[in-house]
Amino acid sequence: MAFCDLHYFSPSLQKQVGCNVIIPELPGHDGPFPVFYLLHGLSDDYTMWQRKTSIGRYVQMLPLMIVMPDGGRGFYTDAKAGFAYESAIVKDLVSFVDKTFHTVAHKAGRAIGGLSMGGYGAIKLALKYPELFASANGHSGAYGFAHGSWRAEESEFQRITGENPVGGPDDVFALAEKFAPRTNRAQMPALRLDCGTSDFLLDQNREFHAHLQNLGIPHEYAEFPGAHDWSYWDKHIQKSLRFHAKHLGISKPRLRAD
Repeated sequence: MAFCDLHYFSPSLQKQVGCNVIIPELPGHDGPFPVFYLLHGLSDDYTMWQRKTSIGRYVQMLPLMIVMPDGGRGFYTDAKAGFAYESAIVKDLVSFVDKTFHTVAHKAGRAIGGLSMGGYGAIKLALKYPELFASANGHSGAYGFAHGSWRAEESEFQRITGENPVGGPDDVFALAEKFAPRTNRAQMPALRLDCGTSDFLLDQNREFHAHLQNLGIPHEYAEFPGAHDWSYWDKHIQKSLRFHAKHLGISKPRLRAD
C-alpha cells in the first residue's frame, strides 16, 4: 500500500486542511478503487486512526482506499457560528478525492464511518446525503449530539447546532425518520452500529438502535466488551471493513482474522 499525508485547500473552510490517505498497491489491480471515508473523534485529528490502530495492515490486501480527514471539534456539521465541516466533507473532500485519485466516483464506490464524534458524523452524513454513500458505520457514536442528550448546555456545541437543534438537520434521530416509509428505503445506505458495554455512550447507542427498530429501518447493531478507547476501536474496525467490503462489492476481502 501507499500512504499519503495530503494537504489541500477547502473552499468551505477557507483554509488549508490535511488528511491521511491509504492507496492500495495490488499486483494487477490499478483501480478504480472504492473509497472509505474514516472520521476521527472529538479530541483527535486526522492522524489518529493511522497512529492508534493497525488500519494500514488491515487493508494492505484490500482494493479499497481509506481517506481520513480532519473534522476539528466540529461534529462534521456546518456550524451556526463557526466552521462548515459538513460541507468540507461532502462538497470539498469527496470531489477532491475523485479528481485526484482513480476512484469509483459514485455512490456504489463510497462508504463512510467513524468513532464517537466521527461515528455520529458518519451516520449523519450518510442519512443526510444518501446519494453519496453506499454504507455507513459508527463505533461508539455520539448520537445524542443535536438530539438534546449530550453536553447540550455547553456553549461550544451551541455555536455549532444553535440552541434548539432537536428535530433539525443535524439530529440523526430526525434524519432517520425520512426513511421510515418503505418507498424511501431503496436510496438508504446500509448501516452498522456497535458500542462497548463499558462505554459512556452506550445508552445513546441503544436509544438510537431502538429508534431505528421502531421505524422499521434495517441496520446491524452489536455490543461487545470494551470501553471508549482505542483497543476497542482497533479491534472492531476490522468488522466494519468487512461490512463495507460487502456493500461496496469487494468479494472475499482478505483481512486479518479477529
